[in-house]
Amino acid sequence: MSKRAMTDVRPRKEGSARLGRSDRSALGRWFWEIDRVLLLLVAVLISIGLIAVAAASPAAATRYSDGSVSYDALHFFYRQLMWIMLAVPVMIAVSMLPRAPARRLSLLGAILFTGLLFLVEVFGVEVNGARRWLGVGISQFQPSEFLKPLFIVTIAWILSLRQKDEALPVIPLTAVLTGVIALLLMRQPNFGETIIFVSAWVMLLMLSGVSMRLLGILAGAGAGAIVLAYFFYPVATQRIDAFLFAQGDTFQTDSALSTLTAGGLFGAGPGAGMRKFNLPEPHTDYIFSVIGEEFGIIACLAIALLYMTIVARVLIRLLNEDDGFVVLAGAGLVAQFGLQALINMAVNVQIAPSKGMTLPFISYGGSSMIALSIGTGLLLAFTRRNPYLHRSPYVSKGSGR
Repeated sequence: MSKRAMTDVRPRKEGSARLGRSDRSALGRWFWEIDRVLLLLVAVLISIGLIAVAAASPAAATRYSDGSVSYDALHFFYRQLMWIMLAVPVMIAVSMLPRAPARRLSLLGAILFTGLLFLVEVFGVEVNGARRWLGVGISQFQPSEFLKPLFIVTIAWILSLRQKDEALPVIPLTAVLTGVIALLLMRQPNFGETIIFVSAWVMLLMLSGVSMRLLGILAGAGAGAIVLAYFFYPVATQRIDAFLFAQGDTFQTDSALSTLTAGGLFGAGPGAGMRKFNLPEPHTDYIFSVIGEEFGIIACLAIALLYMTIVARVLIRLLNEDDGFVVLAGAGLVAQFGLQALINMAVNVQIAPSKGMTLPFISYGGSSMIALSIGTGLLLAFTRRNPYLHRSPYVSKGSGR
């Protein structure tokens, strides 16, 4: 082997440029193993979200200001910036975890936040008729938001045990866990999150290779559950009636669609939207409509394409993965991410009933931002690739060995 080939693989001397391919520090390994394209796409999404919250903040400040409190026009923008400054380091820290510790921490976190869901029933803070939050000082957090990614990793791990022993009752166990969480969520009530949890569980069952017969039974049970919810669950009744039969209060979805289309293809311009002041939650549930009014339908389509690209990127990367658990966890995490975005956008364009679902990394909210950062950090941790795994440090490419 030539001296030039030797120098190509020789570790750099102390004090040389950091983050080179020969850098074996924790940060160096992380930088070369991480999916940098995925990280860039998420960073773009967070940046878009910050701009969108700035556009929606004046409308939200006007809506929530009253005789006792008055919010600055950019109050929600400044708070979102604070949440981002907290959430991004969390995402990076989680993404640096090796797979085994990331899985163990997810299991412990799932136990913790499932327990907190029980506490919401007793000590929860009620907002807009729903008891979904636990109060901590001057702020509140929503346990179900944090539970979503941890639940998916936990279910993926349990289902992956079938590869070692098919006799293990993993499917009934995951069904019980999902059922308990769904029941707790419906009592809040939180119909949208219930759909996310159950859909993620069904998708993970499909990926784990369960029989078509079982999937058929689940499909029938799901249809029956929707019918029962319509007749016996008032929240579902109201939303289905408003969506299918235009009965009850359709002000929210009507306002969202009219706001989204008011800007035309290219929007009224940053800060120039006026219909956003009529939206009930312009900075959270209906921020997609604010984007449509101020930046245009083209911008909305670009955001939808960005979500699709993130989902496709992860799924394509998982095609080369041999670990069954990683495939299930990665696919489940990105599917939950994509499904939440799809539901929010569908509500804004009036092709789905209102569910109170935020738009990932774009809607305002501390719980949502930090929970999404944890989920994305786990996704980045599970999809890391070691570029030196199949490379000998002493053999050059052209050596023929």
